[in-house]
Amino acid sequence: MSRRVLSRCCLAALAALFGVALWAAPADPSRAEAMSLRQKVADVAAFGERPPQRINRTTITEGELNSYLAYDGREQLPPGIVDPIVSMSGTGHVSAKATVDLDAVRRQKTSRGLLDPLSYASGRLAVTASGVLTAANGVGRFSLDSATMAGVPIPKSLLQEVVSYYSRTPGNPAGFGLDDPFPLPARIREIQVETGRAVVIQ
Repeated sequence: MSRRVLSRCCLAALAALFGVALWAAPADPSRAEAMSLRQKVADVAAFGERPPQRINRTTITEGELNSYLAYDGREQLPPGIVDPIVSMSGTGHVSAKATVDLDAVRRQKTSRGLLDPLSYASGRLAVTASGVLTAANGVGRFSLDSATMAGVPIPKSLLQEVVSYYSRTPGNPAGFGLDDPFPLPARIREIQVETGRAVVIQ
């Protein structure tokens, strides 16, 4: 699997999660940390193409991930998603935040009921969610705890509509399902989410 494909797989998962507003302000993005993660992604992809001989562990820090998103995210994330921030608080808990173009999502339906929040929400708003990421035996799963739009709690169904729209691909026109398990690329067997970092195990 190429570095570019692996990068898109990782960022697609991030785009699907979006995240929750952070309680602490993140550190300023660093080009050095962005380059560090770029190299780690390349190393993970290269290791995944080799015959399995040993266990490989790669640690990705929160600073590296957010720096990578700041400098490389525009090329990798779908148009309409900007300023993503991710936080890892341990025991699998992941939170993040992104500004999302809701007009594009709203237009995919010709009519909406009065109770549909997208009948009223428009423009670019902060969409957030938080939950637990479990990744073991080559399969990842995300369990949603909460989600908000512009600081207002929203139902899972609304977040799912946003996620489905922005994670669509020619091979998967329905997009990513929040409850769907997903295969981990590059022979990744497990991802351990700890406080401020994640350990990728191949």
